[in-house]
Amino acid sequence: MAEYIRKLKALPFISAVLVAINVGIYVFCQLPGNVLVERGCLSAVEIIVNEEYGRIFWSMFLHADSSHLFSNMIILLFMGAMIEKEIGHFSFAAIYLASGIGGNMLSLVGKIASNDWAASLGASGAIFGLDGLLLALVLISNRRMENVTLGRVILMICLSLYNGFTGGNVDNLAHIGGLLVGFLLGVILAVYIRISDKVKLDAGYGGQGEY
Repeated sequence: MAEYIRKLKALPFISAVLVAINVGIYVFCQLPGNVLVERGCLSAVEIIVNEEYGRIFWSMFLHADSSHLFSNMIILLFMGAMIEKEIGHFSFAAIYLASGIGGNMLSLVGKIASNDWAASLGASGAIFGLDGLLLALVLISNRRMENVTLGRVILMICLSLYNGFTGGNVDNLAHIGGLLVGFLLGVILAVYIRISDKVKLDAGYGGQGEY
């Protein structure tokens, strides 16, 4: 029974739930009226004038089209499942959401500074946060993940940023903000993991815990 519970806890259900929520919201947005997009996208005007601060959070669950949704959800499903198994459900959910909010905050500041009043939306800031988190884990944590190396992580981040800067209609500040927040929180978590693992090793315990 204990082994079954352990395996159940190892399942990446937070990643799966996040994907399901994003897909469900996208399907709902296809209904006539497009109400969720209008009320949830990251609009500097609506946030500043109407004080609709919830857009900073809700916009990370909205997507412009099916290809936008698909590309983000594929990364979330596969990379998210790997990271969630490594750091635990709570830490994964917290860093993912914090990265999305941080990315949107930097995007909002950039919009205001450049008088850019175009609205934006998408989970890309939170997705880039996972990139930053993975980079921190590889650099600092003493854990080793299968097929994950520092060179591969850096290459993935560089290619993602390059595609954003060379593509059109991309909120690059949200990407950078999410990446930075994910990395900074990842550094804190990686240091904690490293210390915790050392304490367990000194005490004669093995295995990996939930964080």
